[in-house]
Amino acid sequence: MKRVLAVGFIAGYIGLLTFGNLCHLLRFATASHALMYVIVWDMFCGWAAYDTRVHIIAEGESEAYYDLTHAPWGELHPYGYLGRENYDAFNNHTGSLGLNVLKHTRHEPISRVLVVEECWPKKFNLPDPVWNMRYDNPKDDYRYYRLRVVLLPDGTVTQRYTSFAQFQGMQMANDNPRLVQESKNSRPMFMIDHQPGRDVMVDAGSYVTPATAPSGN
Repeated sequence: MKRVLAVGFIAGYIGLLTFGNLCHLLRFATASHALMYVIVWDMFCGWAAYDTRVHIIAEGESEAYYDLTHAPWGELHPYGYLGRENYDAFNNHTGSLGLNVLKHTRHEPISRVLVVEECWPKKFNLPDPVWNMRYDNPKDDYRYYRLRVVLLPDGTVTQRYTSFAQFQGMQMANDNPRLVQESKNSRPMFMIDHQPGRDVMVDAGSYVTPATAPSGN
């Protein structure tokens, strides 16, 4: 009996990993569920020179905006001081966190939910004394705000955009004549449609109202 269970466990384990590798190869349902991250082979994501934070914002029918990032009942910090909305690098499930806040708070009818990425170079995280010893220029901590996902109140995704770093990489590639010519001489086997997206050049925290009125349910 133990032998049968051991063989069954090994066969199931290998089969599950094979399924994850095939999903990654074919780009099939790789983000259909949060647990897909465990079996999809994407462990070599690398490190970025930019630091990011995620803001989840709801737009009401009166064009008022509500902060859904910080729920009235508190925020979950799985590792360290960052909220859990910052751990979904591709923002596949971030909008669901905002929809959960809407579900348990009182508010006007909502027209859409926005996921906004705040991005800045990591060098600005240096303390001021360290910055002054390393750089001669003043510390001009400029932030970029970029729209990532737009959802309807029922959870339907209407728009999805690339990250700030991906967009800048695409811009640099398009500005290189050699790369542009090479891209015209070949065609990829699989066409992946990435919307270029747009930047939100405002402070995301300057126009939102915290969702602080929990419902009576």
